[in-house]
Amino acid sequence: MVQVIIGDEKGLLIPELKDYPLGRKRLRGLRLIHTHLKGEPLSEDDLTDLKLLRLDLVAALSAQSGSSNLTIHLAHLANSSSGITICPPQPFERLIGYGSDGIVALERELERAVDTAAHAASGQERTILISVMAAGERREAEDSLDELAELARTAGVLVLDRFIQLPRKLNPRTLMGEGKLQEVVIRALQRGATLLIFDQELTPAQVRAISSMTELKVIDRSQLILDIFARRATSLDGKVQVELAQLKYLLPRLSGRGVQMSRLMGGIGGRGPGETKLETDRRRIRDRITALERDLENLSRGREQRRSRRIKSDLPIISIVGYTNAGKSTLLNALTKSEVFTENLLFATLDTSSRRLRLPRDREVIITDTVGFIRSLPASLMGAFKATLEELRDADLLLHLVDSSNPRFEAQIAQVRAILSELDLADKPELVVFNKTDQLSELKKKDTITFLRVAQARKRYDAIAVSALDRKSLTQLLDELKRRFWPDAD
Repeated sequence: MVQVIIGDEKGLLIPELKDYPLGRKRLRGLRLIHTHLKGEPLSEDDLTDLKLLRLDLVAALSAQSGSSNLTIHLAHLANSSSGITICPPQPFERLIGYGSDGIVALERELERAVDTAAHAASGQERTILISVMAAGERREAEDSLDELAELARTAGVLVLDRFIQLPRKLNPRTLMGEGKLQEVVIRALQRGATLLIFDQELTPAQVRAISSMTELKVIDRSQLILDIFARRATSLDGKVQVELAQLKYLLPRLSGRGVQMSRLMGGIGGRGPGETKLETDRRRIRDRITALERDLENLSRGREQRRSRRIKSDLPIISIVGYTNAGKSTLLNALTKSEVFTENLLFATLDTSSRRLRLPRDREVIITDTVGFIRSLPASLMGAFKATLEELRDADLLLHLVDSSNPRFEAQIAQVRAILSELDLADKPELVVFNKTDQLSELKKKDTITFLRVAQARKRYDAIAVSALDRKSLTQLLDELKRRFWPDAD
C-alpha cells in the first residue's frame, strides 16, 4: 500500500502506526519516501522518525531547477554506534539494493547483531536500565543502577545495558530528553531488549508516553520490587500483604475513559450496563483492597497472640534488621542451627522467622529474622509491611546487620536507620554487626580505600565483626549478647 500525505514547507504529519506494530521484528515494514523542494539533505526530523519509528528506511527525493533528473537522499538503521547509515546522495535511477530483498537482508543483519546472550535466554525478559536524575551526581546514579541490576537479577531479568542522564531539568512527559530516548531505542533494537526499567518512579502518564514512543514494555523500580515480592511471598501473611501493595499501586494507574463515572460509586446507577469496564475494574479492585485489609487485620490479631506468648515467656527478644541481602537469615541459621531459606538474592526472605537461641550457662533468647530494607521502598509496600514489622516493637535489642563487603555499606546503614525512624523504632537499643568479613581480604586487594573505610566505620559504630558462614567468628557476638542481657553473670 502507498499512502500519500500532503505536507507544507514546515513538514508533514505522519499518521498513527497502530496497524503496523513491531512485535518481535527489528523493522516496522514501512518506508517513508518524501520530497525536499530545495534539494536539501535529510533533516534531523527525518532521522528522528527513522530511529523512533524504526522505519525500513527514510528517503527524500529532490529535483534541480529546470531538470527532470531526480536525486535521492536515503538513510536506514544499522549496527553502528550512531545506529543509522546515511547514504551519499545519488541519481534516483541508479538506486539499487533497497527493494524488498534488500530490506529483508537488512532486517536479518540487524537480527544477527542482537546480543547472543539475549538469544540464549529463551523466554527471558531482556532489559535496559535507565536512571534520570536532575542535577544529580553520576556516582550516585551508578550506585543506584548497580542495585537496580541486582533487583533485576533477582526477578530473573537479563540486563543488557544501562543509560544515565543527569539533565538540569526533567522532561515532565518522558523524564529523559528526546535525544537520549532515541539512543535507548537504537540500543534496544541492537541488543534485542524487550523491557525498559527506570530507577525513578514513573507517573502513569510517563509510562504511557515512553511505551508509545519506544513500543517496549516500561516499568519502574517500584513495580520491579513488587514483582519480586509477589514471586517470593510464601506465607499467608506475606501473600496478603503483597497483593494489597500491588493493588494499591495499580489502582491510580488504571487509565482510559470512565473516570467521570467515579461519582456514581456505591449509589444507585453505579453498577450494571451503565458502568464502563474501567470503572467496574476500579470498583472490583477497591472491594478487593477492603477485603485484604480485613484479612490483614485478622492476621494481625493472630500475630498479636503469638507476640503475647513470647512476652509471657519472659525471654529477651532480639530482632535482626538490616539492608536486603546483608545475610540476616544466614546469621539466624548459624546462631540457632536452623534451616531458614537463604539465597544470594535481594529479598530472599519476606516472612518473619523466630527461633530460640541458647547462650552459655543455659541462658536463652528469642531471635527473629525480618524482611530486608531497601532504598526507595514503594510507599504502598511499606504501608502493607508495617503490620509485620510491628513485631520489632517488642524487641529488647535490634541486631543491625551490615554487609561490610558492599561499597555502599554506609548509605545502607543510613537507609535502615531512616526506615526504623519512620517506624518509630529509632530509640530501640541497637547493636551494629558487620557481616561477611570473610570477603574483606579480597576487598583489600581490589579496593583498599573501601577496606579502610570499613575498618574506620567499625570503630565509629562500635560494631562487632562476624562471618555468618563461620560459626567460630560468632563467639564475640554471643558474649556481647550475654553481657547485654545478663551483665552480672559470671
